[in-house]
Amino acid sequence: MRGSVLILAGTAEARAVCAAVRDLEVLASLAGATARPAALGVPTRVGGFGGEAGFAAALAGMAAVLDATHPYAARISERASRLCASRGLPYLRLMRAGWPARRGWRVHADAEAAARALPPGARVFLSVGPGSLAPFLGRGLHLICRRIDPAPPRSGVTWVIGRPPFPVEAEAALFRAHGITDLVTKDSGGPAAKLDAAEALGIAVHVIARPPPPPGEETDDIDRAIAFVRAHAADRDPG
Repeated sequence: MRGSVLILAGTAEARAVCAAVRDLEVLASLAGATARPAALGVPTRVGGFGGEAGFAAALAGMAAVLDATHPYAARISERASRLCASRGLPYLRLMRAGWPARRGWRVHADAEAAARALPPGARVFLSVGPGSLAPFLGRGLHLICRRIDPAPPRSGVTWVIGRPPFPVEAEAALFRAHGITDLVTKDSGGPAAKLDAAEALGIAVHVIARPPPPPGEETDDIDRAIAFVRAHAADRDPG
């Protein structure tokens, strides 16, 4: 039976799906990591569900779940996959493809391994998100981190404020201005401007590998994700 579909959002792919299903009964959810997230154009819940019990309660009114969270939102995806399976609820993970490996990349299992690989005194552009910052602190590194929202001062960290997209030329100018020697990034996929800029400037690139995906159906095809939502979501009441 068609009903309301929960879209776990937070990525450009999620925005694309939401834009295509505004005529349907959907509820998008954002974790609330960004203070002023871009509007999705559909009813949106910001701030999560209050833990596993809250998420389980929210699923009671859903016909299906599209998980279009970030490739590294492992805990959110694991919980969604597991609870949907236990309820027999249709679940699809929309996972953008990772970047093809390039010559010279150093791939690390996690943030801790990447931090250990950096030489003291390195000037590091750290593109890992605030939740993965801790392993890089206190190691004698000069960290340059980009955020969408302003952040309080922190010893050893230079904050750069900006919202994507970022052209290759702008990334290269930023790296030169800060004397970047190393780039650390998650294998997020999508636009690769920072990788192109680092390659052009001879900057060492460290890539943190993706966590294992949760059990369940997965695709990197936005059209397939839209079709999944359309198959399970009821038409929205125009009134």
